[in-house]
Amino acid sequence: MLEAFLASTAVVALAEIGDKTMLLAIVLAARLRAPWAILAGILVATMANHALAALVGSQVAGLLDAPWFRTAVALGFIAMAAWTLIPDKFDDDDDNVTQRGSAFLTTLVAFFLVEMGDKTQVATIALGAQYHSVLVVAAGTTLGMMLANGPAVFLGEKLVEKISLKLTRTIAALLFLLLGLWQLAEVLGWLG
Repeated sequence: MLEAFLASTAVVALAEIGDKTMLLAIVLAARLRAPWAILAGILVATMANHALAALVGSQVAGLLDAPWFRTAVALGFIAMAAWTLIPDKFDDDDDNVTQRGSAFLTTLVAFFLVEMGDKTQVATIALGAQYHSVLVVAAGTTLGMMLANGPAVFLGEKLVEKISLKLTRTIAALLFLLLGLWQLAEVLGWLG
């Protein structure tokens, strides 16, 4: 259980740095100037989104607990490693964030929608499939999101200038690759 929590936290925290949702956190913080409401919105949106993603992963894995499915999950992690190396950018329209309602509600809706199909959501599905623990995986991935986005809300642009996004993406890609190779080794019976 601790392994699932720590792996989920580390993978998502590193994958989130430089991700479009981190960029969204910076934009929201600059525009809305309500850091605690923004953090609360990120937290609730992530808990909901990642709990659903972990549930999907866990349920699909439970239905298809066959070697070919576990191989597909492993290959999915390896594909995530490649995807993580590609930097995210905001579309031109994404910079025009407008507030409709409270900063909390604006952040909640924006984060939930932007996270749909994002690499951290896909990673959460894969982690749910690998570890079969919805609550532990969702808690770990949510903590990972908060570890990455919390400082982004408070430090914004200064943080992005100080951290090497390329190095962070490389470390995250290596984590995804290691998880994928580990899962493959388990499927092939190389690990006891």
